[in-house]
Amino acid sequence: MTPERQRRAGGFCELRRGKRVPGGSDPFTFFGDPMTHVEPTLQAPMPPSTIDFAAVFAAQAKQAAREAELRPANKDRLFDALIAAGISHVTVTFDGEGDSGQIESIAAWAGETAVDFPAVEIPYAAITWDSPEVEMRQLSLEDVVEQLAYDFLSDTHGGWENNDGAYGEFCFDASARCIHLEFNERVASSLLEGR
Repeated sequence: MTPERQRRAGGFCELRRGKRVPGGSDPFTFFGDPMTHVEPTLQAPMPPSTIDFAAVFAAQAKQAAREAELRPANKDRLFDALIAAGISHVTVTFDGEGDSGQIESIAAWAGETAVDFPAVEIPYAAITWDSPEVEMRQLSLEDVVEQLAYDFLSDTHGGWENNDGAYGEFCFDASARCIHLEFNERVASSLLEGR
């Protein structure tokens, strides 16, 4: 095939019995110059991960279990301090969406009357990832309420702040020594109608 005929054929040719013929569809079809060698441009795949995910998940489960063990005593200390301060209940509102969420407000109540939190601190047991020891921190009543609210949200509705998110309210009832949660999850839906 002359170079002019190869150009008109768009560079496609087929090898048959030692001859180049325009067109063709057998496995010997070449694109462009059959002598051109192209090196791959992609890097080799990454080596297998060396992370032991089973160990990571086990450590996370152990951490969650340790935190759960500390929570009842933290709640008891909080309820004792609220009752001593004359606070009947505390309300906590939260809201989150789009991968961001926060406590919106924390309010203390004596019956139906809003009151200020007293300027006292109570012991709060906490742990960190890098230490096996329990750390006793001195936190204000409001800070303990906030920490427990975040902990309970994480435990009961992990990911509450993601996508369309959620909102709601906690009620820390000191006289009943229990915590109520009103949780409202936002859900986006769409409807495709055929025409």
